[in-house]
Amino acid sequence: MVKIIFLLFIILLPGISHSQRKWKLEKNENGIKVYSSDVPNAAYKAVKVEAVLTGTYSKLIAILSDVPQFSKWIYHSKANSLVQVSSPHDYIYHTETLLPWPMSNRDVVIHMQINTDSLPKFMTITGTSMPKRIAKKSGLVRVTKYNAWWKVSMPTPRTLSIYYEVELDPAGSIPAWMANSFVSKGPFETFSNLAKKLKE
Repeated sequence: MVKIIFLLFIILLPGISHSQRKWKLEKNENGIKVYSSDVPNAAYKAVKVEAVLTGTYSKLIAILSDVPQFSKWIYHSKANSLVQVSSPHDYIYHTETLLPWPMSNRDVVIHMQINTDSLPKFMTITGTSMPKRIAKKSGLVRVTKYNAWWKVSMPTPRTLSIYYEVELDPAGSIPAWMANSFVSKGPFETFSNLAKKLKE
């Protein structure tokens, strides 16, 4: 049994320390690169994704703002709902991630902020856990640590260059096979699905 990062949904990101890390390339396919790295004094890994996808800022923002639809493209995402909306670019949502029996599903409350102040040069997105924002739900294991960060630019009028980094402690014990599948497969599947959504 190991505790390691698994990507509940790949979205969002203040709080990540952008210190020098030794990243290991886990997967490189279809313009999507997934890396993992050990986290000091932690039993889980950080994940980094670098991707070049067809799309625009406005299309990406629309996808990331449509919280109820996350389960259609985020790996193992079961249910997603808005908790509070301060603005179209600043909101809090609750998400549940499906894990196979006999493990309990995980849930996390995330404060997501889309910063467009630097457009058209680049856009940043942050996601931070707020574990006490709503009461714990019966039968779910609450994730208390989640920090994610995106930096997105458009090198061409129809191309998005995305850098994404996330640290997540899934809480509880996760079997090695499950941990390994989420470190590479989860982020890759999510970004692959995101690529398809951006083309719709």
